[in-house]
Amino acid sequence: MRLGAVCSVFRKGIFDIKASSYAEVGVPFVRIGNIRNGLIDSNDIALITPEAHTAEGNTALKFGDIVLSKTAYAAAAFVNLPDCNVSQDTIAIKLSSYGLKQFKSGYIVAYLNSRYGLALMSRQFQGNVQEHLSLPDGQKVLVPLLSKELQAKTDRSLRDANEKLQIADQKIEAATNSLVAALGLSQWHPAEPLTYVRQASEAFAAGRLDSQYFAPRVAELLIRLGSGGRSVGDAAPPRRERFAPAESGTFRYMEISDLRSDGTAATEVVQMREAPSRATWYARKGDVVTSTVRPNRRLSALLSPDQDGCVASSGFVVLQPKLVQAEVLLTYLRLPVFCELMDLHTSASLYPAISDSDLLTLPFPEIPQAASNEIVSAVRAAHSAREQAHSLLAQAKRAVEIAIEDSEVAALKFLKEN
Repeated sequence: MRLGAVCSVFRKGIFDIKASSYAEVGVPFVRIGNIRNGLIDSNDIALITPEAHTAEGNTALKFGDIVLSKTAYAAAAFVNLPDCNVSQDTIAIKLSSYGLKQFKSGYIVAYLNSRYGLALMSRQFQGNVQEHLSLPDGQKVLVPLLSKELQAKTDRSLRDANEKLQIADQKIEAATNSLVAALGLSQWHPAEPLTYVRQASEAFAAGRLDSQYFAPRVAELLIRLGSGGRSVGDAAPPRRERFAPAESGTFRYMEISDLRSDGTAATEVVQMREAPSRATWYARKGDVVTSTVRPNRRLSALLSPDQDGCVASSGFVVLQPKLVQAEVLLTYLRLPVFCELMDLHTSASLYPAISDSDLLTLPFPEIPQAASNEIVSAVRAAHSAREQAHSLLAQAKRAVEIAIEDSEVAALKFLKEN
């Protein structure tokens, strides 16, 4: 059936979003970068005010609806948020009452992200500078009407994957809370006076004149975190294995945009001859990479065994945990208070970044073993849950492909075995 024939809403996202509509707390605003993997990735998602969301009610979506990419590349996502709105580079989709009788939305998303759905969507993209999908062309995409049983199982896989990702987020939050408590920061409420005084010699020694750098809050935080006398570089020295592209072959590359909110990262296979100039450092399994650009975004990741030997961009420092377990280091680097310290050491305005040397000299505290054990357990559980989520998403897509290539019986057997 044609996708447009089973939808009550098939609209381009908000065209003109005002800067004043963005908010620190509000309704998720889905952009094209949030819809790569079949579910909406809330990592670094923008938020808009409830008023802006209400004013743009024509593209307001709820849990179970669908978002398509409209620009650059073909992709679809199951809306796994209670409420959201979407940007002009995406298409908001709601199934009609008739469409809901014919299809499960999770099944449609699994199909559209399969090799056959992506091929049919990509075929409709047009343009020279940046390809785009028009609304009439998007509505033409065919969706096979498979059995209710197979649709229900693939739809369930996407919903189960979302639940696994929620578990991952909860475990990461538990790890953070354990570390905050171990550092005595749970009830920390430092004084923040309107004025304070520092010696000129302190400013000249630091090479800084910004008042935030000398705030009493920062001084107290440095004392609390530096009680053991160790630095980040002491606990985890940098890995300095420089990458040099060969004349042929491929490598796995990691950009800052590949880091996820739970401390994991994706990698992309790149041809050696197309290696970006930013491809700089080798990273090994068990290493922790942290972004030096805009550190307030809390972007760090622990490399899994299958990412051994990948190449990180120049925007990362690659750290080798020596005196600390990798999961504890990861959690510490992502603590809001530590990211606040990193942010104080950034320079430049367009792409504020902390230097490697400044990062490595920041304090690393003594952490009780009991707290370390809790953190390690929680982080590993989070990463396991995310792996299960990825497996469920992959299985749903593959089941649809098997149904098309072979039969629905074979697809159901595949899902049962997995």
